[in-house]
Amino acid sequence: MIEEARVFLLADAAAVGVFTRITDWTVVLPPVFDMPGADRPRPLRQAVDHLAYDDAWVPAMLAGATMDDVGRTRFDGDLLGEDRAAGLVRIGEAARAAAATVTDPDAVVHCSFGDCTTADYLWQLNIARTLSAYDVATLIGAPCPLGEDLARGMFAGTAPTARTWREFGIYRTPAAVPPGAPWRDRYLALTGREPLRT
Repeated sequence: MIEEARVFLLADAAAVGVFTRITDWTVVLPPVFDMPGADRPRPLRQAVDHLAYDDAWVPAMLAGATMDDVGRTRFDGDLLGEDRAAGLVRIGEAARAAAATVTDPDAVVHCSFGDCTTADYLWQLNIARTLSAYDVATLIGAPCPLGEDLARGMFAGTAPTARTWREFGIYRTPAAVPPGAPWRDRYLALTGREPLRT
């Protein structure tokens, strides 16, 4: 398993773990990113539905299928059903199982915006999951979901390209962090977020 996939297992589990703690689905989540289209508040239900949609595509994308192969509307609609937590767990487990088999970082993934490498695809997913998990945890008063292993993996994997992520509006202006800070604090500072002290 490649490093990007190993980190995905941690990031996706962190996001699912936080999202299954939500009890009030009417709460509005501030923008997770500053990029066009994602730079506005949205209900938690919508944010969680989007992660479920992304996760539902992961097995096919990592297998090299195109959206047309699968059917572009295959995962439209309500994927979670009445028991949203159970739906999230089920879809997340399938995505992580698929990621655990990945051995080639350069394999092509056919995304909606065009082709990219498996490594690039997984970093996009990893960032979305870690920052969404953190922001939702902050919003609902849950403990910080970013363990040291996940945070260190995210820092190591995205620090070299942080400037590009900022140009896209995904990372924000870096925050100050003291020397010797935990990896969680270093990664959050890299993304422009303050550590969650719970």
